[in-house]
Amino acid sequence: NRELRSPKQFGDKMIDEIPLLAAGTAVIGLAIAAFLYSQIEKIKIENSTVADITQQIREGAMAFLFAEYRYLAIFIVVVAGLLFVNPDTSIETVGAFLAGAAASVIAGFIGMRAATSANGRTAMAASNGGQASALEVSYNGGAVMGLSVGGLGLLGISIMSIWLGTGDKVQNIAGFGMGASSIALFARVGGGIYTKAADVGADLVGKVEAGIPEDDPRNPGVIADNVGDNVGDVAGMGADIFESFVGSIIAAMVIAQASN
Repeated sequence: NRELRSPKQFGDKMIDEIPLLAAGTAVIGLAIAAFLYSQIEKIKIENSTVADITQQIREGAMAFLFAEYRYLAIFIVVVAGLLFVNPDTSIETVGAFLAGAAASVIAGFIGMRAATSANGRTAMAASNGGQASALEVSYNGGAVMGLSVGGLGLLGISIMSIWLGTGDKVQNIAGFGMGASSIALFARVGGGIYTKAADVGADLVGKVEAGIPEDDPRNPGVIADNVGDNVGDVAGMGADIFESFVGSIIAAMVIAQASN
């Protein structure tokens, strides 16, 4: 006697499996990002000047991120505490908030390491293999950030969905988007201010006062300028995209649950 299932039962089963499928897809994306990063790291920087400038840019960019995220950690803890003591906020929302902030921070660090690693290696690829080789290295460097943003966002939402289920508690996943938005708010603005300040400073001191051409390594401000480009256009923009990505998915989930 074979048990007959209605179309609704099949639909409910598929809905239950969606978070697992999404989590698996996210893991595949993160694995591809790790593979691309390993391919970038295999490229040797043979020019000592390029290696030195690349190292200085990486150290400056990572120092900025650590300093920025230290202050952001205080903000996140304070907001999480306020959410926790609010009687109208559930513990699930607080957990989702912390998870969203952590995922955004991790994506920023991964993207920054990939970008600062690909900078000098793109120059070496252009010198040794021409335009096509340089494009491949730079594209892979950007792909690491893109795949990390998509992978971590999808994985985080999938874990939240598995944890909270598809019932009324799905609205608590909005806390994940709030955590991502909190990081994006400061990372985008802070990184943008830094990169513009460094850009203007390098131009004023180098081009205007000293008469040094733009992006000349003799100008110390050039390192700060390049650090600013990384923290603003990689970490800051990445956090902004991460927030938009998870926010749109969560909005669709909440609307679908509310209209069910």
